[in-house]
Amino acid sequence: MDLTERQTRVRFIQASAGEGLLAAVDIGGTKIAGAVLDGRGTVLHRAQYGTPVVGTAREVFGAVRAVVAELAALPHWGRVTSLGIASAGPVDIARGAVSPVNIPGWRQFPIVEKVRELPGVAGLPIVLCGDAVAMTAAEHRIGAARGCRDALCMVVSTGVGAGLVMDGVVRNGPSGNAGHLGHISVDLLGDPCACGSRGCLEQLASGTSLLRRAVRNGWQRVGAADGAALAADARAGDAVALAAFDTSARALAAGIAAVATLVEIEVAVIGGGVAEAHDVLFPPLRRHLASYAVLPFAAGVRVERAALRADAGLVGAAFIAADRRPAAATR
Repeated sequence: MDLTERQTRVRFIQASAGEGLLAAVDIGGTKIAGAVLDGRGTVLHRAQYGTPVVGTAREVFGAVRAVVAELAALPHWGRVTSLGIASAGPVDIARGAVSPVNIPGWRQFPIVEKVRELPGVAGLPIVLCGDAVAMTAAEHRIGAARGCRDALCMVVSTGVGAGLVMDGVVRNGPSGNAGHLGHISVDLLGDPCACGSRGCLEQLASGTSLLRRAVRNGWQRVGAADGAALAADARAGDAVALAAFDTSARALAAGIAAVATLVEIEVAVIGGGVAEAHDVLFPPLRRHLASYAVLPFAAGVRVERAALRADAGLVGAAFIAADRRPAAATR
């Protein structure tokens, strides 16, 4: 037995022997992750594979299959009582289908049906939700939005997603896409977006756009030219890197201010890969937000970093599935 397997067994043993466990899969444009968790949202084991973004529908689902297979092979998988699936959107929770803007191979892909057919999943209640709604559920229950009656939670990564807490309840909307802030227009004369609109927040604020804009404006780096490298150069004072983050921050501020004006939120919680560079993103974001959210009822919005970071989507999907499973659900 190798070290990783021993650590996994120890974590499962530490969970109460009679306690049911939760499972979740989080599907994004960069990676597909899965986890088994205890009822408090503690991740006991995780699995992760890269998303084959240019692949066919079958190839993308192959990564989902690999994640579920790894989890189902765990010794205590039999204690899992529900499976939550969080996906980049748009999602269609009524049909159990997804059409992520950043995964072109999936359009109305029947993810719930396909997962239900996998070995080890038979009999499990499966619940689909948007990845940002999942993140919102997690941050509201045990994270940075805990105790807030009205909040906006955002995932800023390959794309930009968001979810809303209103009157103390996470709102997912009839189709599961409420709060899909990444595809509101913040630049009326902006470039066409993959979603079919133009000037979307995602085009200006996502990690993909952030890096593309920096390269277009002359940023160069020896070695890996990725988001972490861009953030490092911004910290070092590189003018092009700082300008790229400033543009993303301004776009995020405009989006947050619009939400604050529309529904009166207390806090905007930001997670996802771009939020890992919070030290260079948040200062200009807060500065720009003060210039956009100027009406008294919108001016006091706090900006906080997601407490659960990369696990937020998994934790939230697990919680949502557990909350919605039938009371007598068994394996």
